[in-house]
Amino acid sequence: MRFNVTLALAAIMGLTLGLGACKKRVAVTGAEVKNSEEGRACPKDVGLISDGESNSNQIANIQDRGGYWYTFLDDAGSTVVPEAGKNGGTFQMSPGGAGGSQFAAHMSGKVGGGGTVYAGMGLNFVDPKGTYDASKYKGISFKAKIGPGSTSNVRLKVPDNQTDPEGKLCKECFNDFGLDLPLTTEWQEFTIPFTSMKQLKNWGSRFEGINPKQLYGLQWQVNEPGATFDVWVDDIAFTGCGG
Repeated sequence: MRFNVTLALAAIMGLTLGLGACKKRVAVTGAEVKNSEEGRACPKDVGLISDGESNSNQIANIQDRGGYWYTFLDDAGSTVVPEAGKNGGTFQMSPGGAGGSQFAAHMSGKVGGGGTVYAGMGLNFVDPKGTYDASKYKGISFKAKIGPGSTSNVRLKVPDNQTDPEGKLCKECFNDFGLDLPLTTEWQEFTIPFTSMKQLKNWGSRFEGINPKQLYGLQWQVNEPGATFDVWVDDIAFTGCGG
């Protein structure tokens, strides 16, 4: 089983701003978005990114994808399970997926007490890490929840060639386009068009919008100092294909 070691500095600038940002909530996806051109579901053999049902750390090996799941964290006292790739860990799916399915992506742990602190899980679209052309899609959908006692302050981040340092365009990197998520202990479905993804304000190199032609992957990150987290994600897919 292979794993990708992420640049564990995800959102290293502005992490201390994240707690305030995460308190801003968005509405759970409604029928209007799901039925729009951007949010409409794609056929599974075209749009599926990962549903965990192979019980593997590799995402769905379709449409020239096939990257791997990983976890990441700071060097300031945060913890994460599964063990982070930079510490030699390999991501494993957890039993108990959305809608009664067998498996889902799951991370748990505790964020350090202060300073530049964060932990998260993510996936790369291709292996070895590189950009993926997702321009035939219009957004992503997934299901997510938190376990009892977990912070609900979780942010979806979508690194692209503008915000990831490997793209060589950002001077202050890691302020990825994304969205703060209103997670609860019940599974909820989110459909998020690329046009709805924004950078956090007041830090980092700024860009007009996400670049779907050169995406690296997806990340779910927690950076609330001292917070306990228990985050589940399942049934991840691209939306809006075919117009």
